[in-house]
Amino acid sequence: MRESRTYGSVRGAPSDGRPYRDPGGQFISSGRSRRPVMRDSLLRPGSPSSPRSDVALFAAHERAAGAIARLDQALDHHPLLPAFLHRARLEAVRRQAAVDGRSIDPWHLAAVLEGLRLRMDHALRIVDRGEIFEAARTALALHQWITEPDFDQEGEVQAAERHLAAALPGGLLGAAEGAWSWLQGGGTRPPIRAALIRFWGKRRLLRVPVPLTGPRALRAEAPTEHPDWVVAFLEEVAAEATDYLELLRGLEHGWLAARGKTTGRRRTSQATLAVDVLAVTPLLSATTLAGAIGMSVKCATELLDRFVAADVAVEGTHRSARRLFGRKGMTPLGEAVRPPYRPEPNRGRGRPRVVATEEPSAGPAVPMPPLTPVARRSFDYSDLEHSMAQLDLVLRQTRRSLDAQARGAPAGAGSIPALGDGDASEAAPVPAIDAGDARDCKAAPKWDHTAK
Repeated sequence: MRESRTYGSVRGAPSDGRPYRDPGGQFISSGRSRRPVMRDSLLRPGSPSSPRSDVALFAAHERAAGAIARLDQALDHHPLLPAFLHRARLEAVRRQAAVDGRSIDPWHLAAVLEGLRLRMDHALRIVDRGEIFEAARTALALHQWITEPDFDQEGEVQAAERHLAAALPGGLLGAAEGAWSWLQGGGTRPPIRAALIRFWGKRRLLRVPVPLTGPRALRAEAPTEHPDWVVAFLEEVAAEATDYLELLRGLEHGWLAARGKTTGRRRTSQATLAVDVLAVTPLLSATTLAGAIGMSVKCATELLDRFVAADVAVEGTHRSARRLFGRKGMTPLGEAVRPPYRPEPNRGRGRPRVVATEEPSAGPAVPMPPLTPVARRSFDYSDLEHSMAQLDLVLRQTRRSLDAQARGAPAGAGSIPALGDGDASEAAPVPAIDAGDARDCKAAPKWDHTAK
């Protein structure tokens, strides 16, 4: 009687070739070759296998499977499913763009999806504005891949789907193996991401198209070896599913808190029903709310305004017509949207007039304080006295020359003595002055250069 590891105590060895344990406690093979296990079909032929890597792979697979199962169970017939998918896609696009080297604001994407204009700081340069618009276009393109791809994109996504379907052994490990071989074969990232979202639904891992793509497995510091990358991919899928479950719980908490603020009303009030519609729909107008709960547009507008005042909802367009409202968690959307231009009060149509504004004058100059006698004597007036004496001599000699010309004497008869340290008899010639210039000259007053 030998004890089999699988079947317990049986007579003889197992007939399928599996090892058994003899009475001494040793495992003995029956001679047949071992069948390939799941890891053998996952890893490439000839790649080394270690017990440590096997444990890491199976542990990552267990965590990913558990996280996806919990998320699928929570989303089954959940009333907030449309709002959850909207927020999950925004978050998925943000993570994918970050891995691809582009930092985007998910609320900019939400504004672009609704056709709203982005808020721009007036101090931004043209280059900075261009980068914001380019990031918004990139986010919109990534969002299109996972929601509504065009004709050419649909062909690439279907090719990626066929590639995933052919990967072995299927399920989570097949998705990881298919994503690895697709990227190693030169395939681009957006098609395989969209194909993974469809893969979860076709393999009945998720009943709703949750954007589980494991984008962080493609970051720069991700492992480059095949077994390690598969483990990293499964870990990222598990972490992403856990984050989405927390997102769903946050939406539930905000929904229940908003319902709590509408209690205490009359029995026929439709405020609670309006809160439910507001929680399900990402953004809605008063017309949409009126059609959903069966009330007039005017009453729906008044009800939404009360929700905004009670901090239950937010208004994300900042305009008077075609206003869009969202739940309280959509507050960053209102900060990302640019309000429309409104005319200034008491201003007519057309361009404003150019009004010349006078700059305020500085006012009269403040007189300097008077100098003391000691400070006044400290100034050196020697150069000034010399210049004033020289000017006095020039004026006197000019007057003599003019008088001589008036009497008929030859011009340039006089001379101007030079003042200096040398002989006073040395004189400099006086330039001749025309008669026309002489008529414009007036007698200059005498200057007493000895006085200080």
